[in-house]
Amino acid sequence: MARTPPGETRRKVWRFVRERLLEGTPPTLREVQKALGFRSVESARSHLDALVREGKVVKQPGRSRGYRLPEGRGRTEPTVLVPLVGQVQAGGLAVAVEDPEGLLPVHSRFAADELFALRVRGESMTGAGIFPGDVVIVRRQPDAESGDIVVALVDDEATVKTLEKRRGRVVLQPENPSFPTIMPDPNELSLLGKVVEVRRYLGGTPLVEPLPT
Repeated sequence: MARTPPGETRRKVWRFVRERLLEGTPPTLREVQKALGFRSVESARSHLDALVREGKVVKQPGRSRGYRLPEGRGRTEPTVLVPLVGQVQAGGLAVAVEDPEGLLPVHSRFAADELFALRVRGESMTGAGIFPGDVVIVRRQPDAESGDIVVALVDDEATVKTLEKRRGRVVLQPENPSFPTIMPDPNELSLLGKVVEVRRYLGGTPLVEPLPT
């Protein structure tokens, strides 16, 4: 059986870890072990420790998914953990659901406390590339510009829509002609934030860190 050339296994580990970090889903030791076919988790740990010593990744202690790229390596934004706090309707208005699932790793120039994530329900935003099951990363802010995609609260019901400002009125515009425009009473409307990123997970379930106990 041919032997693996010296350093080739480390390069494979590095390519796998880097790809996962760029996707915003830092791997655990066991995921590295499984992806590379190591017999023990200690082999994965040894290679990751070597990548840390070489300065290719940074280890954040106390977290199972605590690896990130150093500044200037592929991404300039640091990795922050953002709460995945529930679901939001991309259809008609629906009662806001808050059902925290965990913490989602996100590359962002914004601080962690400025962001939250929601899982999308409904098909009213498919024209903007937002589909049922997608996760939207939202920056908390009370206002937005016309054309921004926002998460809005209308009389305690939440929805994700494109914001339009028409002659002093705020309109929540779907991106699917099958759904009606929402023209809320200004006294019943509040913006929870602006959508800054959309994620799609082919497996259906994002990888999250557990919430602090």
